[in-house]
Amino acid sequence: MSNAIQNFLGGSLLSVLIRLLLLSLLAGAILTWLDISPGQLLSKVEHMLVSLWGMGFGALREILHYIVAGAIIVVPVWFVLRLLNLRK
Repeated sequence: MSNAIQNFLGGSLLSVLIRLLLLSLLAGAILTWLDISPGQLLSKVEHMLVSLWGMGFGALREILHYIVAGAIIVVPVWFVLRLLNLRK
């Protein structure tokens, strides 16, 4: 195996597979002890992503509202200042 792949994996393929197997066993035991199934975990992650997606558009809508409200004042003032600068 090339050095680039070993650097990416963090060691040899066999050692990485063994570490991942042991960590998966530990994580599975903890999840079982907490009475959390893989299906429940995936459902919670999906719900979280959908909620974040919804909040993102709500936040974007709120930011656009502030931008438009500020632009009602800023743009005319900027325009008048530009006109006054042209006379100099």
